[in-house]
Amino acid sequence: MKYTCTRNSKIEISASEAIVKGISDDGGLFVPSSFPILSLADIENLIPLDYPERAAKILSMYMDEFSFEELLGYAKRAYNRFDDDAVCPLVKVEDGLYMLELWHGPTCAFKDIALTILPYLLTASKKKLGINEQTLVLTATSGDTGKAALEGFKDVDGTHVVVFYPVSGVSEMQRLQMVTQEGGNVHVFGIKGNFDDAQAAVKRLFNDKETIDALKAKGIAMSSANSINWGRLAPQIAYYISAYCDLVDSGEIELGDKINFAVPTGNFGDVLAGYYAYRMGLPVEKFIVASNANNALTDFFNDGVYDINRVFYKTMSPSMDILVSSNLERLVYEIYDRDDEKVRELYDSLKKTGRFEIDFDEVNLDNFVAGWADEEDTKNAISTFFDLDDYIMDTHTAVAASVYNDYSCETDDETPTVVLSTANPYKFPIDVLGAIGSRERDSYKAVVKLYNLTALECPDCILELEGAKEIHTKVVDRTEVKKTVLEVADEITA
Repeated sequence: MKYTCTRNSKIEISASEAIVKGISDDGGLFVPSSFPILSLADIENLIPLDYPERAAKILSMYMDEFSFEELLGYAKRAYNRFDDDAVCPLVKVEDGLYMLELWHGPTCAFKDIALTILPYLLTASKKKLGINEQTLVLTATSGDTGKAALEGFKDVDGTHVVVFYPVSGVSEMQRLQMVTQEGGNVHVFGIKGNFDDAQAAVKRLFNDKETIDALKAKGIAMSSANSINWGRLAPQIAYYISAYCDLVDSGEIELGDKINFAVPTGNFGDVLAGYYAYRMGLPVEKFIVASNANNALTDFFNDGVYDINRVFYKTMSPSMDILVSSNLERLVYEIYDRDDEKVRELYDSLKKTGRFEIDFDEVNLDNFVAGWADEEDTKNAISTFFDLDDYIMDTHTAVAASVYNDYSCETDDETPTVVLSTANPYKFPIDVLGAIGSRERDSYKAVVKLYNLTALECPDCILELEGAKEIHTKVVDRTEVKKTVLEVADEITA
């Protein structure tokens, strides 16, 4: 399997190269040159397997330079750290409605599915390519990716990880998870601005010759833990396919039946992974794309207009407080039949004007529907599911649940639907607690109250944050990201 670039289809590189580089020199994203085919018989053969085996099978279809045994070893080591043997358990909440819980990993967020295995993939890729340079893993985060990357790459030989997070754009639990992170190779900085500011600053560095040359002189190369990196995106494909296997295995659907997925998203990577599974052959009827008040994606799917010239809202679902959805570029590439010239045209427009428009007569987005939920909608979804189904969810999952409810009422679509549950409710205890009728301003008191009301066990990684020493306290301006990265490089090589 070779990989090409959304902005230059002439590029042809290996999976290892795509993982190590993270992003193309021209700013484009690496994509597989074709989609491997997953037949119904293949899906049936996956059903008896456990999650690491399923994941390794799917990854091996995209990364044929790795043996299945190699990938299985990485998956077993990565997912051995999860608190549920199923890794991504599928929970039935109503007839025809299921929650895919992606938050049983070491940082209690869906990013763990990819970021626990990415360090193994990156380290192995470097060995395959004969690369001895230190790798500086640059990461912008809206809350969850940062901690997951820090935990995944902590003390991994040959790597250092640098995380930038918006100081006023994450929950208190998310902030504490990052600033208390231990490890000799981890570096965390708050940034004055929002996630889009952090993401833009980091992405610019990958195309900044001065930065690249300065790092190279020190024996350092950059990579990324964001979902712009193929090694971060690919593992997410597996949980869509695994969820389908579980539905068949439990007798909820028959093999070959179509299902829907409702996905809370800001950066679009989580939805895109599902779309890739669909392109492989997974029977999917609709992807229900759910946004919060930062609803640029909703307008894209409904009107064909992607416009980031709009008010940026800070919400109770901060990991979705994103306007610039990097992974949308990969979808645009596919719906325009891999026309790199068209992608360049659209993204040049985005860079110059902050918007672009697609023509629904030229593309097919029939598998997608989109909606958004405001703060009251989000609260109501948490309260309703708790009251009626005795199921408690975090604020991001609630956005997807709310949009799904709207879609279901408007269409009478009875297709079995899986909602991607992306974070443990205890990462957002104040807002979750408030939604079910109890106010508390202190995060730890909110944790206690939430447990008393729901009986949901709070993970140790959350409980241990109380009283933990804040190690990473530096805050930088968005204009200082380059300077900060170069200072980290000096520190590494001192």
